[in-house]
Amino acid sequence: MAFGRAKFSRSSSSSSSGSLLSKLPLWVLRFLQFVFAITVIGLYAQDLRAASKAGKYSDNKWGYAVAVGVIGAVSSLLLAWPKLSMWAWGWDLVVFILFTALFGLFGKMYINERDEGINGIKRMKNAVWIDLINMLLWFITAVYGMIMFFFFRGSKSLHTGRATV
Repeated sequence: MAFGRAKFSRSSSSSSSGSLLSKLPLWVLRFLQFVFAITVIGLYAQDLRAASKAGKYSDNKWGYAVAVGVIGAVSSLLLAWPKLSMWAWGWDLVVFILFTALFGLFGKMYINERDEGINGIKRMKNAVWIDLINMLLWFITAVYGMIMFFFFRGSKSLHTGRATV
C-alpha cells in the first residue's frame, strides 16, 4: 500500500538527503528550538538560583522546566542533521509532549494571574508564552519528520521486500 508515495517520490538523480535549500527550513526550525530552549532555561533557572541563594526550598516545577529546556536544547543540536531528523520524529513528539506539559503546568499558574507590577510574575507570564512557542516548534518538526519518514524513505515492498515503493 503506497499511500500517495507516487506523488511524493523524488527523482533518481537527487541525493537521499536532498539539496541544501531543502535542509534550510529544518535548520532554521532547529536553531529556533535551541534559542527558545535556552530562553526557557534562563527564565526558570533564575528562580531556582534565587531560592538556592536564600537557602529556601526550590519547587520541583521549576526544576522540571529547566530539565525540559536542557532536553530541548540538546535535542535540537543533535537533531539538526536532516537525515537523523527524519528517523527521530518520535523523539520530536516526546519533546513536544514535555513542552505541552510545561505549558499546561505554568499556564494554569500564571496566565490568569494579575501581575500588578511584580516583575517575577511578568517574567513567568512571558515564560509561559515561550513554552507555547517551544511546544509549537517541536510539533512542527515532529510532523515534518513524520512526512519525511513515511513519504521519502524509499522503502521496500511489503511482501517480498524487493521492489522500491
